[in-house]
Amino acid sequence: MTLQIEHVTKKFGDFSAVKNLTMTVQQGSMYGFLGANGAGKTTTFRMILGLLDTTEGSITWNGKPITYANSSHIGYLPEERGLYPKMKVEEQLVYLGQLRGMKKNDAKIASNEWLARFEVPHYAHKKVEELSKGNQQKIQLIASLVHKPSLIILDEPFSGLDPVNVEMLKKAILDIQKEGATIVFSSHRMDHVEELCEQLCIMHHGETIVSGSLREVKRGFGRQNVRIKADFDLTFLGEMEEVNSFKSSIEGGLFQISQERTAHELLRTALTKGDIRYFAIEEPSLQDIFIEKVGKEHA
Repeated sequence: MTLQIEHVTKKFGDFSAVKNLTMTVQQGSMYGFLGANGAGKTTTFRMILGLLDTTEGSITWNGKPITYANSSHIGYLPEERGLYPKMKVEEQLVYLGQLRGMKKNDAKIASNEWLARFEVPHYAHKKVEELSKGNQQKIQLIASLVHKPSLIILDEPFSGLDPVNVEMLKKAILDIQKEGATIVFSSHRMDHVEELCEQLCIMHHGETIVSGSLREVKRGFGRQNVRIKADFDLTFLGEMEEVNSFKSSIEGGLFQISQERTAHELLRTALTKGDIRYFAIEEPSLQDIFIEKVGKEHA
């Protein structure tokens, strides 16, 4: 089963929220949408789900548009939370599971398994409004997973979670993927997408800036980073003609270069000034790529 988006555009009057988006998500893969607020990520998700009609183009899952008839195979975590604050947690999860075609007892068992997995079983009989924002986020996520969907769409899933719970959620997402689910999620956190996704799309003002596999995107950038740690100021190295940019740090500095031979020249030059404690040639981060592509070409 493949999620196929072909030449999709969404306009609101004269404003284009998404412009000619094309992408393919294979079954069992993890696909990340990156971009700042207003990039078009949420609008794209709503079109995938059939909550918004496309102005142009088509979207299909397993060859068909997503409608109420096949929505039981879909899990959706919206950016705006939609839980009933006065309902108790277990009661709400069971109800939402039944809406997705589950039997009541099966929904109850699955809900309690997920509550235990996310270390919040003691909240089963509490009202949602009594929970912290982070724990409400966990309940909202469980609601999107409890019916074992084959396509899961998560809009900013890590929002409101502390680092410990972010790691817990990452593990859960990876485990679900291993079981065969297709996962599409959005984030403004480049490091989360870089860690989890094989495929990605960077959007800006509704346009696709970069898309493809993580490896292709990084290799296509044509630049590398060199990280050097030393007990002396490395600013003089940043002034070398072959260095594209330099960021100083307490321990040393980070240099962006285009040619690998420049890395060796940096090392040789630095060693003339003293001992080097650390030297590494690194791939560019998605943060580097995003700033370069969006900051300079689409400012």
